[in-house]
Amino acid sequence: MATTENNKSDHGGNGRVDVSTAMRNAAEQLAALLQREPDSVSSLNATDDGWTADVEVVEIEKIPDTMSVMASYRVRLDGQGQLVGYERIRRYSRGQVDR
Repeated sequence: MATTENNKSDHGGNGRVDVSTAMRNAAEQLAALLQREPDSVSSLNATDDGWTADVEVVEIEKIPDTMSVMASYRVRLDGQGQLVGYERIRRYSRGQVDR
């Protein structure tokens, strides 16, 4: 359990967790639900209610790794950094380049 002192350092002046804490929480909480380690957090945005993050996850590992199937999940966090929802928004090959 976090102490009050640690908890204060994770929150901005407005009671919302800071950017780095939100990013870490999005990745860690999604990993716990999916039982897969996130590859990266590709987007993080503040909202009126908290944060939204896009987290990239390897769904199917292939050899070579450029053929692995990736998924992008949109994660919603409340102002305290707790996951309140997620959805898969995209699947793609790791080697695929956006145009």
